[in-house]
Amino acid sequence: MSQNSFIGTVYLVGAGPGDPGLLTVKGKSLLELADVVVYDALVSPEILDIISPYAEKINAGKRRGRHSLPQNETNEILIEKAREHAIVVRLKGGDPFVFGRGGEEMADLIKAGIPVEVVPGITSGIAAPAYAGIPVTHRGYSSSVTFVTGHESVGKYRPNVDWSAIARGSETIVIYMGIHNLHQIIPQLMEAGLTPQTQIALIRWGTRPDQQELYGNLENIIEKVESSGFEAPAIAVIGKVVAFRQAISDMVFS
Repeated sequence: MSQNSFIGTVYLVGAGPGDPGLLTVKGKSLLELADVVVYDALVSPEILDIISPYAEKINAGKRRGRHSLPQNETNEILIEKAREHAIVVRLKGGDPFVFGRGGEEMADLIKAGIPVEVVPGITSGIAAPAYAGIPVTHRGYSSSVTFVTGHESVGKYRPNVDWSAIARGSETIVIYMGIHNLHQIIPQLMEAGLTPQTQIALIRWGTRPDQQELYGNLENIIEKVESSGFEAPAIAVIGKVVAFRQAISDMVFS
């Protein structure tokens, strides 16, 4: 088979939220076998250490204000490498399809005739609260949960988030990438009916040894963020479930 006719497979692999123990068995196997790994900024160093020492590693990470590669260049690299190698892994923090641009990458790969396989990963919106002792649903606290991005890219196929509808329709709200926009998001949630005393937890570097948590309510959380220097990347959990861990502690020590 000539080089021009060779086509490998691109695997969109979810790395999970950070704890290497949460990486799937299939994801780990692919990292050990990969010829090329194109990885994101939020992939933990412990998971990067699993990558085969013979693999080519390409940093395509995106952080606020610091993009290693524009998205279109990342897509082009995946296509190029798949025409040269059998196993190309696109390693993404969390799950490829949960605010991870995995759908965009898959679409471009399919258009270019590149086989694609998705390996799901545990998303931080579930795992980070769990490591903080917060269940996103609980029969006594919340029977619904909404996952939403707080970092919008508004365009033809992505309208503004309807925060009023989310506030009215869900008992637990989990916001990804929203720390920098809390000052815009919180007023809209309160205008829709959430009280200033509605509890909120911010969780940074969820599931990692350096996980950080900040607790408050909609009225005081912005002040707490500013006074503590709490920074992204972090998720926000809003609703009665935030009180669960404290309620358990009260039961245990009462």
